[in-house]
Amino acid sequence: MMSSLSSYVRAGIVGWTMLTFCALLPHAATASENADIATGNKRVVTEAFDRWAAGGTTFFNDLLAPDVVWTVEGSGPNAGTHRGRDALIERAVRPLAARLSDPIKPVSTRIWADGEHVIVNWEGAARARDGLAYTNRYVWIMRMQDGKAVEVNAFLDLARFDDVLRRVPAPSSSQP
Repeated sequence: MMSSLSSYVRAGIVGWTMLTFCALLPHAATASENADIATGNKRVVTEAFDRWAAGGTTFFNDLLAPDVVWTVEGSGPNAGTHRGRDALIERAVRPLAARLSDPIKPVSTRIWADGEHVIVNWEGAARARDGLAYTNRYVWIMRMQDGKAVEVNAFLDLARFDDVLRRVPAPSSSQP
């Protein structure tokens, strides 16, 4: 009786183990796919930042989908949502770039990825046209799709950003 009871216990343990394994198998495949997607997305973002840091000028075209929804979090005149890459460039990127004597470049970056989401914590530095330094720290949370960011939530020190826009006049269209 004792040996058949232990046989039943062993059979039950094996059965439960198999059921658990079968139940977890789809999750293991999903976790593996998620890790592969995260690795690819992190590589895309890292390479775009590396090109930008090396002097590249196509960062936003390289990384953003044409119909990206970019939200600058916070309050103030430059917070809000831009629908489309061109709108972002026209309303946020160009106004700042026009007031800088050299392009902003990332000087440090930390990048994390989880599936379709990539988080970049980076610091940018440039010199404004009035000679003062412009530095800012950013956190961008991006949702990626097919190698492009389709949604971005951007966090930065808007007071520093706004200060440059107020302090440094935009060049007139006749200036280079």
